[in-house]
Amino acid sequence: MANVRLGVLGYGNLGRGVELAVRQNDDIDLVAVYTRRDPEDVEVETEGLAVKPAEVLETGEEPIDVLILCGGSATDLPEQTPHYASLYNVVDSFDTHARIPEHFDAVNAAAEAAGKTAIISCGWDPGLFSLNRLMGNCILPDGADYTFWGKGISQGHSDAIRRIPGVADAKQYTIPVESALEAVRSGSNPELTTRQKHTRECFVVLEKDADPNEVARQIETMPNYFADYDTTVNFITKKELKRNHSAMPHGGFVLRSGQSASGAKMLIEYSLKLDSNPEFTSCVLVSYARAIARLSAEGKTGALTVFDIAPAYLSPLDGAELRAHLL
Repeated sequence: MANVRLGVLGYGNLGRGVELAVRQNDDIDLVAVYTRRDPEDVEVETEGLAVKPAEVLETGEEPIDVLILCGGSATDLPEQTPHYASLYNVVDSFDTHARIPEHFDAVNAAAEAAGKTAIISCGWDPGLFSLNRLMGNCILPDGADYTFWGKGISQGHSDAIRRIPGVADAKQYTIPVESALEAVRSGSNPELTTRQKHTRECFVVLEKDADPNEVARQIETMPNYFADYDTTVNFITKKELKRNHSAMPHGGFVLRSGQSASGAKMLIEYSLKLDSNPEFTSCVLVSYARAIARLSAEGKTGALTVFDIAPAYLSPLDGAELRAHLL
């Protein structure tokens, strides 16, 4: 079978992560990086890798099997994913949980009409953690779900801050409340509000003459991102941001606490500890791009989520190898 040919739209942290992830997958080739910037200003790490203006994608004839969209969830992906799903098979990492249903509907309509295949909200949460929650619900129907993120830098939340007028750069840390996490692990099944589970800490570099009070207000009241959390906004210099907040760690926990029919207590816990959030997310995107290419070849069309794709489609191994070594 021929290698899967990937294109990447956007060359920020996520796009660079996809470039790295492809190096570990012999059955996948990165054909081109597409950018809204001047291609001459984009320096890729892979020798000979084409860098093209995003406009060339409009022909629908670029030599790629799957396009991975590496824009932000706040403003890029709600427009980009439905648009490009009408031209190519696509993968995105849309992570605004409250808006996933409407995003799915928009992408599904575009992909179905064009006979293309798409997967949305593909990463580790939403994505892998979504699968963990689903499995927990199926196995322990009498129970409660708990998800904790961090401590780590959220790409989506950091991007949302950077879209605020007056912000030059920003990083946002999601921090689990340790007492809440331990209460869940105790098996007491506490009822926790959004605010009781996490805090958010923002480090923001302002543009010249920006009003810090107004920027802080917009951050703290932003729906779906900060309004429901205790949020601390710190204004720092560009030099401080680079020196102290250049790394991109993250991780989290998914727990299902419940009981069997006899009343025996059960606790399922999954966790991730990541030195690089974007590099790990990119590894997930590349695996699901392989699945999308296979499903498209089988004639599947429309939008999908991680719930709809059998795990075997993610692997370069065939069924016999999977049964022999991983089952």
